[in-house]
Amino acid sequence: MATPMSEPFLIYGTKSLLGERDAWLTALADERQASAHTIAAYERDLRQFMIFLTGFHARPAELADFADLKPQDLRGFLASRRREGAGARTLGRGLSGVRAFLRYLERKGLASSAGAKAMRAPKMAKSLPRPLSAPDAVAVTEEADAMASLPWIGARDIAVLTLLYGCGLRISEALSLPGDALLDPAARSVTIAGKGGKTRLVPLLPVVHEAVADYRRLCPYTLTKDAPLFRGAKGGPLRPQIVQRTMARLRGALGLPSSATPHALRHSFATHLLAAGGDLRTIQDLLGHASLSTTQGYTAVDTGRLLDVYDAAHPRARRRA
Repeated sequence: MATPMSEPFLIYGTKSLLGERDAWLTALADERQASAHTIAAYERDLRQFMIFLTGFHARPAELADFADLKPQDLRGFLASRRREGAGARTLGRGLSGVRAFLRYLERKGLASSAGAKAMRAPKMAKSLPRPLSAPDAVAVTEEADAMASLPWIGARDIAVLTLLYGCGLRISEALSLPGDALLDPAARSVTIAGKGGKTRLVPLLPVVHEAVADYRRLCPYTLTKDAPLFRGAKGGPLRPQIVQRTMARLRGALGLPSSATPHALRHSFATHLLAAGGDLRTIQDLLGHASLSTTQGYTAVDTGRLLDVYDAAHPRARRRA
């Protein structure tokens, strides 16, 4: 296989190919309700592949190049990305994006995905969730206001972090709550819109109600149902980067490791439930995981408790008196 050109063309795809790409991305948003983050990742991965094809063929990539891709074409792409420093996870995601586009073209009779199906994704080392200890997770949710410049911003930060730990929410789920969310202090649960537009019911602890009520009382902006619940300093939607920055300051103040991120609070929610006797199926529902195998990652974090349960419950594990 020839070596691709080092400087690809500025125009990396023909009009017909770029049109099909745009139609595919639109279908992902409209029909599959993919998130903006997912669509942006797919667009980036496919663009990188089209730039590779452009360099390889010394002309803008075209639909005919996708008609019958061979495994060696994809191996060449992955090798070029690896030379640029991409890791196994990045390479696997890139291959997944190309495969998804090929399946779309195949349904329209414009390409075959056989070559991509025959291509194995790079092996990735399994990374375990890295939760905080229970005392550290509680400290984060109680000390966030110490980092704030204004009382209402401190209350806001406490409310957001309490939702992440107390309900196991993703940061995007917490920040997408409407202004009229959690108004009823007697409500026992809240409906959360998760990935792919899937909804789930998440129980509410009194401490969550209290944190949100404190924020609502101090917030200087009118919180209506057609606007986000959590606001930035100037009244716009609160951005994830602000929450991440707050967590970074808390790490320094509390002496926490670099793994103490906003998402680590969601890991902590799941791990601490499991340690207290929660079953995997229930935790899967609470987290909104599509597959139980994703939730099973938390069992490796809490192996000691699971072995204790096994020793106590299995008939052949019990010692004779």
